[in-house]
Amino acid sequence: MVTLRDVARAAGVSLATASRAMSDAPHVSAANRAQVARAAESLGYRPHPAARALTTGSTGTVGLVVPDLANPFFAAVAKGVQARARETGREVLVADTDEDVTVEPDVIARLGDRVDGLVLCSPRLPHDRLGPLLASAGGPVALVNREAPDTPSVSFDIADGVRQAVDHLRALGHDVVAYAGGPRTSWSDAERRTALATLSTGTTGDAVLDLGSFRPTHGGGVQAADLALAAGATAVLCFNDLVALGVLARLHARGVATPADVSVVGFDDVAAASLVTPALTTVAVPLARAGRVAVDLLAGGRVPTERVVPEHRRLPVELVVRASTAPATSVTPVPPGTAAPLPSTTDPEVAIR
Repeated sequence: MVTLRDVARAAGVSLATASRAMSDAPHVSAANRAQVARAAESLGYRPHPAARALTTGSTGTVGLVVPDLANPFFAAVAKGVQARARETGREVLVADTDEDVTVEPDVIARLGDRVDGLVLCSPRLPHDRLGPLLASAGGPVALVNREAPDTPSVSFDIADGVRQAVDHLRALGHDVVAYAGGPRTSWSDAERRTALATLSTGTTGDAVLDLGSFRPTHGGGVQAADLALAAGATAVLCFNDLVALGVLARLHARGVATPADVSVVGFDDVAAASLVTPALTTVAVPLARAGRVAVDLLAGGRVPTERVVPEHRRLPVELVVRASTAPATSVTPVPPGTAAPLPSTTDPEVAIR
């Protein structure tokens, strides 16, 4: 293993000079700095992260906290964070909170002590608890899919996505549209509901039926589908794609055709959305791009000793029309006794948000 002492010897300088040159410290001549750089490159020397942190105060790493790395939503954001960090010469440390809001503060605090900046993706903490935690951060912080007044963030134009989805369903003649919502504590679900409320006060006056709050999983969609049928809905807008996939599955089990009888729209456009039958109409969200933007926002992140104006970016979204939506018809009645049972609560599920 090549050491800094080997580099100093090859460059013909002292170990102290080599150390200062490698850490971009002052009081090193241009000639010596160039000699050390050439020697390090020829020997293939790479500074040890811990040693570099001691000498420069920088770890060369970015921390990423997500609720569930197994989710396609969060995995796509993580890919964007990793790609941008690599381009800027940094590594990424990832922490998964397992969708447990009680461990989130500790995970954020522990990881924050080990990195140069933190990216928090969809933190679950309520505003009154998240704010003080961000205020106590020792370095830059950027949020993804969440907004807070004093912290840089990148989110999505949810209101426009909801508008595009509802306009599409109305254009197809769907007068009874239902919304299968996400968790009550979800920031993005609140954004969706605000957008729906705004649309319902427009010139049409057609309010979207609220089916309630559901787990952001396939199983949550199964439960929502029964309520949508009971309400006579001819179209269902879902909190995310996994809920939409659950709705599709339950409609099929009950003998209700999609989209002939009921149209279904998701949100996020994860990979599975285009692989099911019928392929899911959904609002495409630029997840990887959000991760890249978040890394760039760390440069303007919250540092307690500085007064900065945080930047809030909202990325555009786009409705992708596939086979799960079609012109409205009446819902086909389901004969008594033919409905399939609800799946067991032990069935494997993956939360998306």
